[in-house]
Amino acid sequence: MTDRDEPQELPQWVADHVRLYLEDPDQAHYWDSTPFDGPGILPTLLLITTGRKSGQTRMLPLIYGKAGDAFVIVASKGGAPSHPAWYLNLADHPDCQIRVGRDRSDVRARTSSGEEREKLWPLMTGIYPPYDDYQAMLKGARFPWWCWIRYLPKFLVPL
Repeated sequence: MTDRDEPQELPQWVADHVRLYLEDPDQAHYWDSTPFDGPGILPTLLLITTGRKSGQTRMLPLIYGKAGDAFVIVASKGGAPSHPAWYLNLADHPDCQIRVGRDRSDVRARTSSGEEREKLWPLMTGIYPPYDDYQAMLKGARFPWWCWIRYLPKFLVPL
């Protein structure tokens, strides 16, 4: 995975955020969501995965929270009833990289569930309240798409 890999097949505003993360990670770390009716400035990380079908590097900025030494991201896909591509990529290749501002880390991802998920939900809806709206769009179903990311040396349980 290199800094030169260009975002592909992304909405322009997402591709612009990826490019900004590669060029100026300090500026890209905190993203202003208000142009998209969001609640304001949000922390984002850059998730770098391997495509499950293509084997190519995929980069995507995502809102995150912190729980201890772990980074938490929600694979909500805006309330859609299907998994986002990055979640499917992590299911096949859980070892990936994240960038949080200027910090780069090799990590392994896993899906959070049960009691752990219940504890993380208020953390994430506190950061981005529209997650509650996305959950409501599923009409009683629950997001099966939580991902919990920790640094590789500290957490080696596969998905």
